[in-house]
Amino acid sequence: MLTETQVDAFHRDGYLVVEGVLGPDVLGPVRAEYAALLDDLCAGWGISGESFEDKLIAAYTQGFDWFQPLDISLPGDEIKADTPMHFGPAVFDMVTADRLLDLAEDLLGPEITSNPIQHVRIKPPAPNLRDDEVRAHVTSTDWHQDRAVALEEADQTEMITVWLAVTDATVENGCLKVQPFEGAREMLPHCPKTQTAIADEFIREDGAVPLPVKAGGAVIFHPLVPHASLPNTSDGIRWSFDLRFHKTGQPSGRAHFPDFVARSRARPETELRDWRVWKSMWEDARTRLAQTPHIDIHRWTSDAPYCA
Repeated sequence: MLTETQVDAFHRDGYLVVEGVLGPDVLGPVRAEYAALLDDLCAGWGISGESFEDKLIAAYTQGFDWFQPLDISLPGDEIKADTPMHFGPAVFDMVTADRLLDLAEDLLGPEITSNPIQHVRIKPPAPNLRDDEVRAHVTSTDWHQDRAVALEEADQTEMITVWLAVTDATVENGCLKVQPFEGAREMLPHCPKTQTAIADEFIREDGAVPLPVKAGGAVIFHPLVPHASLPNTSDGIRWSFDLRFHKTGQPSGRAHFPDFVARSRARPETELRDWRVWKSMWEDARTRLAQTPHIDIHRWTSDAPYCA
């Protein structure tokens, strides 16, 4: 799927924008699946609206939390036996879409695991956000490296992040921005800020490159390239999925969450092809983790030298 020029650019710069990765045949069912989910939530909350966007913004402004019920992961904080999450057939078809895996194969090779560090990101307009909103999946995202927000077990794992746009991502509605590779590629110090973020002295805002992309397109990141998002200053939502893939057999960085083989040229019989099994894997993890001590997913502390 990727040209040699694109692959070279990814390895040189640490990121790549690819338009037209997925079409309406994949994203249409995802939108419908999420519309049905939100309709069910809003029915219980007594909220109505003309569109998915209207209902989403109305629910947020009225104090109802739709994020975790719509997310494709368990949270990083306390997990209960009834913690909501979403694993459905349309999202599974998106995560395992051939064109998405072709892209991953061009960068990682033919043995690909779907990494469990994954989220839906639906960002309402910034003026609608509460002053205390700090979740990176809802408000603008601080500068970070994806390797730094995984556990140390994955520090050598060959991994990519695929940020997939469901709506057009523009500068106005809060697209991503990146600090392209320059010189050494290393883990930078991070600090607990609004979110886990790179220490201020290691980021040059004047070197940031905005990354607009149309719906169905993707931004692919190397795990060490610094990136963040702009605030959503539009009057509509910005919707994306944050997916990761890594080489099969290497640590995921979230060993307590389930991963699965998405593609194997050597052993195709090991590929997961049933969304119900995927859903069951996460439900089993939820049951197990609700009964065990909390596993902290953050390695950085505020008393580190660069954070003091």
